[in-house]
Amino acid sequence: MSTSQKKIVIFDDDEDILSICSYILEEQGWEVHTFSDCNNIVEKVSGILPDVIMMDNWIPDSGGIVATQTLKKTEGLKNIPVIYFSANSDIQILANHAGAQSYLAKPFDLEDLERVINRVIAA
Repeated sequence: MSTSQKKIVIFDDDEDILSICSYILEEQGWEVHTFSDCNNIVEKVSGILPDVIMMDNWIPDSGGIVATQTLKKTEGLKNIPVIYFSANSDIQILANHAGAQSYLAKPFDLEDLERVINRVIAA
């Protein structure tokens, strides 16, 4: 891994979650990019080429499953790990259906967030 800053993109329409996650991850040295919708997702992600993507299930407009599947079908983006996060009780099924590498149930604590991110970048 190069010495350049690790980049993460967070897709969530909840501004509180975006600001909390941004604050925590920036404190850990991440370059954080946030979006409150997944419109033009290929363009958004291609412009950043993050190390990890966090994807909310209920993201406007098309939703997290379609957004994740779109990324997973796109050359150059399909190998970026996606962490699916949602308050849905069936998040594991949703994450699998979307093709995400991992998932994080909301509400989550900071240790969970760090553990899931570290696990997918180590994989």
